[in-house]
Amino acid sequence: MSDSSLIIFVKNPIAGQVKTRVAASVGHAKAVEVYQYLLAYTQRITQPLHPAVRLNVYYGDFINETDLWEGGVYQKFLQKGNDLGQRMKNAFGEQFALGAKKVVIVGSDCLEINELHIQDAFEALNGSSVVIGPAQDGGYYLIGMAERLDFVFENKPWSEPDLFAQTVAEFETKKISYQRLEILSDIDTWEDFKQAMVRSDQKIS
Repeated sequence: MSDSSLIIFVKNPIAGQVKTRVAASVGHAKAVEVYQYLLAYTQRITQPLHPAVRLNVYYGDFINETDLWEGGVYQKFLQKGNDLGQRMKNAFGEQFALGAKKVVIVGSDCLEINELHIQDAFEALNGSSVVIGPAQDGGYYLIGMAERLDFVFENKPWSEPDLFAQTVAEFETKKISYQRLEILSDIDTWEDFKQAMVRSDQKIS
């Protein structure tokens, strides 16, 4: 069994609970369509990593046994914790406890990330304790560790523009070796989605 483990954080695609900033422009039904597109994209770029990497989907509300995350390829878990930091910390802890030596987490909000970014992240962990992919909005779209470092997920400004900067500053203060990937953009608004579709020559229905 591989000692590299990928965590994919997803929300259950329920109207009113996903992509609320997209919904502010085009309504909740369309926001669910956008999110389902993002989920399908994330599934498409991660599935080829199997079986070299363990693939684990962590659901926000409930585990869906019959969705696009095929059970033979993806292991399914439920996120646990009161905020994003707790949920990520618990997921990392769970994967390390299951025997992983390198753990990387991604969300399902980025249309610029690809299979190579994730492969590069695992490769970076051969020589560094942490790898991080900065997002254009000041957060990050990926973080990975070669050892359990709970402080990364504690006392952080989630969804704020200085999350990446604060996280990296803490690595430097604590002398934790890290590598950074290229800056990518997340999909937060309808305009973000439209621009991403134009860049990839995809049509918006």
